[in-house]
Amino acid sequence: MYLADSRGTKATVVPDSRPGRRSAAVPPAVLALGAVSLITDVSSEMVTAVLPLYVVTALGLSPLGFGLLDGINNGVGALVRLAGGHLADRGGRRHKVVAGLGYGLSALCKPLLLLAHTLPVLSAVLAVDRTGKGLRTAPRDAMISLFTEPEHRGRAFGVHRAMDTTGALLGPLVAFAVLRATVDGYDAVFAVSGCVAALGVLVLLQFVPRRVTPADAVRRPERPPALRDSLALLRRPDLRRLTVCATLLGLTTVSDSFLYLLLQREGNLSAHLFPLLPLGTAAVFLLLAVPLGALADRVDRRRLFLAGHGVLLLGYGLVLSPWHGVPAVIAVLVLHGTFYAATDGVLAAATAGAVPARHQGAGQALVGTGQALARFACSLAFGAAWSLWGGRTALAVTAAALAVSAVVASFLLRTADEVSA
Repeated sequence: MYLADSRGTKATVVPDSRPGRRSAAVPPAVLALGAVSLITDVSSEMVTAVLPLYVVTALGLSPLGFGLLDGINNGVGALVRLAGGHLADRGGRRHKVVAGLGYGLSALCKPLLLLAHTLPVLSAVLAVDRTGKGLRTAPRDAMISLFTEPEHRGRAFGVHRAMDTTGALLGPLVAFAVLRATVDGYDAVFAVSGCVAALGVLVLLQFVPRRVTPADAVRRPERPPALRDSLALLRRPDLRRLTVCATLLGLTTVSDSFLYLLLQREGNLSAHLFPLLPLGTAAVFLLLAVPLGALADRVDRRRLFLAGHGVLLLGYGLVLSPWHGVPAVIAVLVLHGTFYAATDGVLAAATAGAVPARHQGAGQALVGTGQALARFACSLAFGAAWSLWGGRTALAVTAAALAVSAVVASFLLRTADEVSA
């Protein structure tokens, strides 16, 4: 099996060179990374599940104020994601180090939420927490790509995202249980979240191999990649089009928290049930992540990514429709989970195939940064639109913009196919 380096030279990559061994479709190192993500997501989703109500009800902030916080969740990490991917690429053994720094930084921030009772302090804590997420995301996805044979990357990312989503499924359940069992529920949620995050860091240090075998197998370059080399990856037509499409669609993707707030209000759900809404999304994501990941290995990953946004558009339409009540909420959550299963790991797998092995971290960071910054802008715009026009009108405008963006992205992908043909 071969991968091309930055000068187009083919270099042999051997994920498992032991005699008599066949390389696994999902290597053990990917399963270890999945376990880290599972534990970390329990911690993160505990906070995410209660944050909207904590901000709007306990702190009394407006939807615009929450839009700022939600934008920080999506945007600040993107500002350091390029740095994380670039630092990881500068040495085959740095992927785990950089990822570990990111996981550790986020774990340290969870207890600080106990002291955050004003918008500036809460914004600062969330900014540092998302900085940790930005540092770890690209190195983690780069390790998954490098540990896995190219023809199995869709499945590997699907398995990882399924494990990650298991954490997303458990996190709101734990938050719900803590809220019901304690008097000072929010503080208890933040404290338990910090302990769980620390466990995730320990699992990373103990069970994830430091040596990324495929990266070490590739002939060492004369010098480590410079930052300009990482940015120059956008000259590659496939990666550039993928980044543009991810960014364009991200500009019209409403954040989960806003969508759940709309569902809670439209469905007249009790506030105590609000932390359970992410469970529907997570459950569907968990069921479909591996099958759709395997499908992505057999079809065009970019078009599956685009189809996922079509499913999201259907979900927006259901929220805006006259159909209300619990069945409507369940249907929207099913579509929402399908959207994530068809886009999250699929986009990472598509990115891995568009960049050389030595630039996996930077390539993942470039696409992820474009998407995250776009979602940051969408959160700010949606929060402002909600404050001015109301939630339903804001969602209707966003849905129309998503439809236009999907058409443009489809044209870009079709043009790319014509050029490659």
